[in-house]
Amino acid sequence: MLFSVLHRCDETEARTGRIMTRHGPAETPAFMPVGTNATVKAMPPADLERLGASIVLGNTYHLYLRPGDDLIASAGGLHSFMSWPGPILTDSGGFQVFSLSSLRRVDDDGITFRSHIDGSEHRFTPERVMEIQRNLGADILMCLDQCPALPAGRDEMLRAIGRTTAWAERCRAAGTRSHQSLFGIVQGGTDVDLRLDHLRELTSLDLPGYALGGLSVGESKEDMYRVLREVAPHMPEDRPRYLMGVGSPDAIIEAVRRGVDMLDSVYPTRIARHGTVLTSYGSVPVRNAAYARDFRPLDERCFCHVCRNFSRAYLRHLIKAEELLAHYLTTYHNLHFLLQMMREIREAVHQGTFLSWREDFWHRFYRCAPPE
Repeated sequence: MLFSVLHRCDETEARTGRIMTRHGPAETPAFMPVGTNATVKAMPPADLERLGASIVLGNTYHLYLRPGDDLIASAGGLHSFMSWPGPILTDSGGFQVFSLSSLRRVDDDGITFRSHIDGSEHRFTPERVMEIQRNLGADILMCLDQCPALPAGRDEMLRAIGRTTAWAERCRAAGTRSHQSLFGIVQGGTDVDLRLDHLRELTSLDLPGYALGGLSVGESKEDMYRVLREVAPHMPEDRPRYLMGVGSPDAIIEAVRRGVDMLDSVYPTRIARHGTVLTSYGSVPVRNAAYARDFRPLDERCFCHVCRNFSRAYLRHLIKAEELLAHYLTTYHNLHFLLQMMREIREAVHQGTFLSWREDFWHRFYRCAPPE
């Protein structure tokens, strides 16, 4: 993997860049649609390409349990298995395992957990997680980390940081395939000093990229923005900076403002399946009765396939009738909206107009001024 910074905003930490992988480039800042089970829900890979998605995310925990990393390796790896030609990043599965609080036990060597599917017992160690990700064949792999639930006491957070560093060392030692790059994950909750200390520990490992984990897990937006403001600019300037699990428009914009290059979230696809779409003037709960006779497109400023061909009334009808097409169309539109937003952000940074673009977006979408 090669990473280069292309443009910088003179007034903020925002920047554009390019990640080069064996499976092609990803322009940054990049939003990565989440393909948990080797599919971005309701979206064929060809449509993701048409929408401009340059990199997608898969999940080690889910793919290990079903259909199994050995089967995916036999199919030629995740790219071949899911028919996606571009770069793929695989999450280590640590967050998913730690969310199973009643089904797992953690120790310094790794994590023992029970499957949410059938209750069978399994074991993740750093070495096993790396083996799974090598089998999946992704371009960017994540170190196994411990993500403590908030609020967590200082002693608990320090234990999690210590384990995460030790596991990152073991992941690096376990190795990757020649085309794969390994990212470390910085923990520390909302404590900036702990975050900076952990960042210094991980950067000593000289990994190809670094992520901020354990944010957008229940803390306030103000706390998240504070951590990003104080920590992100200290992440290595010549490596990609990845904020995990963040995908609402406001959080994306404010993360980019603070120097983040990569983000992922199920947010746009999840709200789509619940009948809410993103538009130039805010979120629209199109499933509501108010849209039953609304024959306008979802977004009159949008030129995606859905907005050019279907009305809000039709989308509401599909949702109420529980037609599968509803999931496809609302998901298509929401991903188009966010991926187009990322293109506008990159162009604004390039043109030196990021702050004015940000101000305009906040006033249109949220009907208020952006945060300080």
